[in-house]
Amino acid sequence: MFGGPKVKLNKDILERCKKCAEVAGYSSVEEFVEHILEKELKTIEGAGTSDEAITESLRGLGYIS
Repeated sequence: MFGGPKVKLNKDILERCKKCAEVAGYSSVEEFVEHILEKELKTIEGAGTSDEAITESLRGLGYIS
């Protein structure tokens, strides 16, 4: 993942991700975060393909109001 896009995370969240990645046996925190993001994207995208369906899914999950 070297040289790729970068994402800034809150220090507390990063530390929690590192701990979870280690406990769960991931080879790196990047692998863990990528897996979690992929899983969440599938959940959101599975709700429908329209922008409206995605917005409603995000609203239902509490990400937007």
